[in-house]
Order: sequence, then C-alpha cells, then structure tokens
Amino acid sequence: MRGGAGRIGAALVALGVVVALSGCANTDPLAEQFRNGGQQNYISGDGANTVIAEVNRDAPVEFAVELADGTPLNAEDLRGSVVVVNFWYSSCPPCRLEAPELAALATEYADANVRFLGVNVYDGAPAAAAFEKTFGIPYPSVLDVETGAMRLAFAGSVPPNAVPVTLVLDAQGRVAARISGIVSEPSILRGMIDDRLAEATS
Repeated sequence: MRGGAGRIGAALVALGVVVALSGCANTDPLAEQFRNGGQQNYISGDGANTVIAEVNRDAPVEFAVELADGTPLNAEDLRGSVVVVNFWYSSCPPCRLEAPELAALATEYADANVRFLGVNVYDGAPAAAAFEKTFGIPYPSVLDVETGAMRLAFAGSVPPNAVPVTLVLDAQGRVAARISGIVSEPSILRGMIDDRLAEATS
C-alpha cells in the first residue's frame, strides 16, 4: 500500500513539474524576473565571451556518458563535427531565456556538420523532459546531476556551479570558444560556430 502511495505521489510531483513548465512558454515568471533584474538564487556565468586560438587549445575532451533516454554517448562519437555544449537546468532563469535561441540555432545548423548537446546539471528526467518540450529543444541532453561526469570532463572550461555556460568544440573535440552566462546575442554564438566550421574545412 505504501509503495502504491509513493508511486502516486511521485507521479503527481512529475505532473506538477510538467504543468508548471508547460505554462511558461509565453509568460515565464523566472525568465521575466531575470530579464527585469530580479533576485538571483543561482550562480550565473560572468558574461564573458572567449575564443581560444588553435595553438592554445587544450587536448580533446574525453567522456563516456548516457543521454537522458539511455543512449550511450562518448566523445569519439562527436569527433569530426563542431559541437555546441550547453550546461543548463530547468529552473535557471537565464537558461529559460536562451533556450529558444539555442533551439533555433540547432535547427538552423541541422544540415551542417554541427551537433548540439545539453548537459543538465540539476534536474531529474521529468523536469528536464518538460523543459525540452516547452521550449522545443531539438537536441539531446545528458542528465549530469548524479554522476557529474560531464562537469568533471569540462572542469577546466566550466566554472563550478556557474550556469548557463555554452562551449563550442572544434572538430577535434577541443574547447575552442566559450560563452559564460546567457546566450544573449545569437550572432556571437553563430560566429563561433561558423569559424570552427571554416577551420575544419581549411
């Protein structure tokens, strides 16, 4: 009996998360609070945009993880493509503001040699899935809250606990550019991607 009640309680919590997120596409209180300079209950990136010259890039990043749907993914699977890695979680206000921009860019580059990958640093599967549905995110994410494997792999490039952070990896899997904080100007990220594509074909 107790097990059944627990399952019902868990289902109600998951449903509450879905409902709360699904109503946020047009009027998102958390995103609006951030946009209007409200109180922050999270650690955000410092807003710096960094591009790393080829000669100064570290070794390719290595990882072996599972996507949220259980599909295995390792760094070698992405080699040869430019990869955009976005660290996020569902109740992070700037993550919510930038989500439509990232979704649009992922769609824009769908036929190019570019892969997008999310790294959710806080949520379980129901909250992450509801966020992705609400904002129409077309690319997969790794749920990193339990293992921290992706944060460890990118420890030199992603400040601890700072979210959102977006990295661009070159075709060799090296961190080539970083946006620390919200992607407020999609043209900046687009330029970072295009420059890495140009490198790969030069």
